Amino acid sequence: MNASCGIAIMAKASAPGRTKTRLVPPLSYDEAAMLNTAFLQDIADNVLRAAASTSIAGYAAFAPPGSQGFFHRILPASIGLIDACWANFGDCLYHTIEQVLARGHRSAVVLNSDSPTLPTALLAHTAEILAQPGERAVLGPSDDGGYYLLGLKTAHRRLFEEIAWSTDGVAQATLERARETNLDLHVLPVWYDVDDAEGLRRLFDETRRRQPKLGNGRRADALEPNYPASTAALIECCWPNGEFAARGAGKLQAATASL
Repeated sequence: MNASCGIAIMAKASAPGRTKTRLVPPLSYDEAAMLNTAFLQDIADNVLRAAASTSIAGYAAFAPPGSQGFFHRILPASIGLIDACWANFGDCLYHTIEQVLARGHRSAVVLNSDSPTLPTALLAHTAEILAQPGERAVLGPSDDGGYYLLGLKTAHRRLFEEIAWSTDGVAQATLERARETNLDLHVLPVWYDVDDAEGLRRLFDETRRRQPKLGNGRRADALEPNYPASTAALIECCWPNGEFAARGAGKLQAATASL
């Protein structure tokens, strides 16, 4: 029997100069590509962790064309692959929703690849909301004005039309599209993307401050950040002694000085 909810990570294969380029500087292109791989692994693990308690199946909606081998190498075998290679990002999201639903799931979620610390409980909560009777949707807004996830029971094309992608108005425009279609939209708590130096510094602080918690049988707090083990290991290996945070802070100070 298919899982009730399919969650698809919008995933781009790691390649220096092509992935996470907004993090350069303070990172190099090679470092940004390595971080992209770690993020994908941590987010996939987060989806599978949510699936342990909720009826969820995990996917990677991948780009560019022909990169399936990369995802087979770095992700668990239980993460399915969906071709999401479309010229417009809105089309990538819309067709991913369509393909997840076509695989027999009653709801579909598109999830970003920039939030490795997203609380696992929010993924489970999204699936639970979408499992309720009636037409509904779930939006997870990011603190930069975008969104980290969108969950639907029907592929509503209007939610992806006339959106200025990669701007601070994406979440608000999506809310407006939902109102136009009379769609009951549940809004989750705001979370953050790691797509600039400030996000890098916050990520560094969280991974250095926290350690993975051992399961104790209790339900985690809804806003308990996911511990991104692959990302934390990469930071510890490549940027020891606070170098990662110092470089991020240096870029922030330079940007502030230029204002």
